[in-house]
Amino acid sequence: MLNERARDAYAVQDYGATPPIDGVEVVALRRFNDDGGSMTELGRLTSGLHADLPGFDVRQVNFSTMDPGVIKAFHLHRRQTDVWFVPPTSKMLVVLGDAREGSATEGEVRRIVMGDGSSRLLRIPPGVAHGVRNIGTGSGQIIYFVDTQFDADPGRCDEGRLPWDHFGADVWEKERG
Repeated sequence: MLNERARDAYAVQDYGATPPIDGVEVVALRRFNDDGGSMTELGRLTSGLHADLPGFDVRQVNFSTMDPGVIKAFHLHRRQTDVWFVPPTSKMLVVLGDAREGSATEGEVRRIVMGDGSSRLLRIPPGVAHGVRNIGTGSGQIIYFVDTQFDADPGRCDEGRLPWDHFGADVWEKERG
């Protein structure tokens, strides 16, 4: 059926597992999708002090994507500090609301555009509600570091929610002026 030249060259590919290289690891990451984007946990750490953020001990690193126009609001933590980085190629409106009773800035709301050509870290302390809207034209990205590993158990979970319009529906709109 095969000519002589094809018969001589014919081989069956080895489909067995390739031998590992010592010290090389490939770690599958879990990606969580919803109708507004996705989130990927990049790692959990046991010791990771950040040199530029005194006292911030990184325990988990996450990567999140958001489709254009999507609003993710509002998250609130009692113990956890977040540090957010929005890559310069994304353009995100971050809305912060101080929900800490007795804080000198209790009730204050701040809007910060992140990404959009700049590279900055944003530290968000416990008790400050935070949400984000992708105001760019493409998929937006956030890499965030936290000092508490996520636990979905309701008795230990530190991630609470407030309604998207808790600080007013207009907080998400473009400022006109």
